[in-house]
Amino acid sequence: MTGPVSGGCQCGALRYQATGLGNAHLCHCRMCQKAAGNLFAALVGADTQVWTRGTPSRFASSAHVERGFCANCGTPVFYCDTTGPHYALMAGTLDHPDEIGFEYQSGTESRLAVSLGIAALRERPPTETFEPARARAVAASTNQHPDHETLVWSHKEARHG
Repeated sequence: MTGPVSGGCQCGALRYQATGLGNAHLCHCRMCQKAAGNLFAALVGADTQVWTRGTPSRFASSAHVERGFCANCGTPVFYCDTTGPHYALMAGTLDHPDEIGFEYQSGTESRLAVSLGIAALRERPPTETFEPARARAVAASTNQHPDHETLVWSHKEARHG
């Protein structure tokens, strides 16, 4: 995917545009598990990336790696190898992550066994999770930024719970 594509954090304080997406992969290494707070990190490389709203906070997770995140909502947004050209966005931060074609998996020596059976897990529809009135209340009170650019937005307007 050559782009441009857009994306950002959950609350909208960070927004970006990127071009030249490729090298999409799942990384199961322990460092990515912790950085993503999940079973693995879904990453996609970008040739160019420009912040269109906000500036990410950074954490040096090793001597040569920085990870960017939103200081407002905590969303992990990118991985960057500081010694070379390797820059990757967290795929879930793209406005349309379903358009990514993943190419491979890495760090599989740390892969958690549960991740092998994800596709076989029973699906639980939203109606099992919340009764209809509660589901409507949750949807009406969300602080999540929409998956598209907005002309006017302030993270100070977002509700925090």
